[in-house]
Amino acid sequence: MILSVPEGDDKPLKYPLMFSIVDVLLINKIDAMGVFDFNIEAVKERVKKLNPDIKVIPISAKTGEGIEDWIDWLRTEVINWKGK
Repeated sequence: MILSVPEGDDKPLKYPLMFSIVDVLLINKIDAMGVFDFNIEAVKERVKKLNPDIKVIPISAKTGEGIEDWIDWLRTEVINWKGK
């Protein structure tokens, strides 16, 4: 699932079911956190309470930050899926 910084850090509070069933959360547009009132640590804490096993990956398409982490996660998931 993708949560974009402009959507706000309270989205897990508004839609808890979504966050409780996904395997990974991409927090996108982290390069814009200075422009928006967005507390990434609060988001991580909220989603971990809803889903202790969720993988949270902050990313920025603009700067490339976190993209390799996301690719690594995808690669691992594909390998695990093929192994079933």
